[in-house]
Amino acid sequence: MAKSSSPTASASGTKKRKSKSGALTHEEVKSLGHELLSSRTHLNHAPTLLALLSPSAPLKIALEALISLQSFFEPLLPSIPSSSAAAAEVASSDPELVFGAWLRQRFDEFVAALIELSVLPHSDDTIREVAFDAFMNFVKLGKDGRFHSAIYHKFLHAVVHATDSIDPLLELLGSKYSKYADVCYFTYTSLDKITNSLGSQTTGSGKDGLQNGDDSSEDRSISCIHNIYNILVHIPALDFKKETKFDMWSTVGISLKGEKNSFEGSSATHINKRLKVKFTKAWLAFLKLALPLDVYKEVLATIHQNVIPSMSNPAILCDFFTRSYDIGGVISVMALSGLFILMTQHNLEYPKFYDKLYALLTPAVFMAKHRSVFLQLLDACLKSSYVSAHLAASFAKRLSRLALSVPPAGALIIIALIHNLLRRHPSINFLVHWEVPQDDTNTSGEASHPKKVGADPFNNEVTDPTKSGAMRNSLWEIDTLRHHYTPAVSRFVASLENDLTVRAKTTEMKITDFSSGSYATVFRDEVRRRIKQVPLAFYRTTPTSLFQESDFPGWTFEQASVLGNENSTVETGGASPAKRSRFLRSEHAETVTPRHMKL
Repeated sequence: MAKSSSPTASASGTKKRKSKSGALTHEEVKSLGHELLSSRTHLNHAPTLLALLSPSAPLKIALEALISLQSFFEPLLPSIPSSSAAAAEVASSDPELVFGAWLRQRFDEFVAALIELSVLPHSDDTIREVAFDAFMNFVKLGKDGRFHSAIYHKFLHAVVHATDSIDPLLELLGSKYSKYADVCYFTYTSLDKITNSLGSQTTGSGKDGLQNGDDSSEDRSISCIHNIYNILVHIPALDFKKETKFDMWSTVGISLKGEKNSFEGSSATHINKRLKVKFTKAWLAFLKLALPLDVYKEVLATIHQNVIPSMSNPAILCDFFTRSYDIGGVISVMALSGLFILMTQHNLEYPKFYDKLYALLTPAVFMAKHRSVFLQLLDACLKSSYVSAHLAASFAKRLSRLALSVPPAGALIIIALIHNLLRRHPSINFLVHWEVPQDDTNTSGEASHPKKVGADPFNNEVTDPTKSGAMRNSLWEIDTLRHHYTPAVSRFVASLENDLTVRAKTTEMKITDFSSGSYATVFRDEVRRRIKQVPLAFYRTTPTSLFQESDFPGWTFEQASVLGNENSTVETGGASPAKRSRFLRSEHAETVTPRHMKL
């Protein structure tokens, strides 16, 4: 047929249209596009236009070539054979089959060029947006109106394995297409496959890479993990509880091959269930990877809000959270949010939960970035009436010990936490004031071993709260806060003087009011505070010494005159009258000689 031989026949005509410099002008590219759309005799213009789709090409020429090729391929999309069929038709003698195989090859090249223009970071923003919209139109116009998941999978594979920043592309994907249910569905499906493949490659080649000292494979793996996480973040989970109707990007919806009924007519409940399953599989595959520390922290900080509510069965995350909670340090602090949700809402049982929580109470927690959420959860975990007196006393004592070394904002939080503990558990109120009798005798009249005054039986080093010895102690650390250098702390500690056993007259303190405190907030509140009395350094009589005897009970101060000391080696001869006057006044100064009072 004459039609099948036309691609070769028009090659010389294309060469004649080039300018003297060898580069096509904008008018020439536009003319090639019109001829390509007009007749099959100009099919060889397609490879010429494909060669112009490059980030380094002039913007106007690249845009013109892209629009012409998109207009050429869209009407032919239903007649383009699959990749497997096209491979078999290459050796065929039928001109139409040969043309179909040729068309398939050119279409694959065009799709690859669109993906390259979309993914590469140095592409112009205009050409990136036009190329990505053209690509998504081909995804929408898949064969028989189905979502073209094959080329969409190629796109996501290129995005995951990109070595440069993909943020501009993800912004387009999230802002324009994340609202469509079928886009989210096939995004989760492809990410599940890509992540599992990446995990198997990492597991298989991890030992060899370490033995050979090859850091390039590890860097590529880390880059892919970052890209997968960024895609999951920019494709947020739909609000499955509120959605009554899902919007679809393609005509058929999210039905797969072999399914007779489309999901377009299915109920929202059925679509909701399928989306949740794919969402759960994608996140589970991602969490099985060896996450870098920065990604690990970001996941723990947001997973309890953005992931758990949308999962089909959140209890399957128990291994991830328990493993994270056992790591210790900041990771355990951040994992507490998700673990608390699984325990309170999904009936997860975690042995020795309070032992791990007790061990997390260190001074570093009160300076951590996510201390606000952790301290609120700490207060919620100690709210249960099933917490024993030994456990409540151990937490109260550990917190009071931390009050001696944390910043002022941390001391305020500790006072609020102890206030709530004493109010919820009246059985430990004896820790507030524990008097040691002078004559400590037992019931049989035999003298028992007297308790040593000043001894503290509390063991702050043990990790088991039941072995801390808090029940044989008192909260003497809180009493020291009365003399804290920050006025806000010294004033706030007075709230513990009330009888907290009378629940009708007291209320719990909201930890949210103190959990975000810092030096800046303490200083700002103190500056805004209205002061009724301003302290002044005023003396009715001129003081004769630096300290008074009443300042140091048990010490005496004796005056010793140094005037006329023969052993003085200071000579005033030759000095000016002003200097001599100051020196004589200093000689009459008083010195104090402390002498400790004998007890």
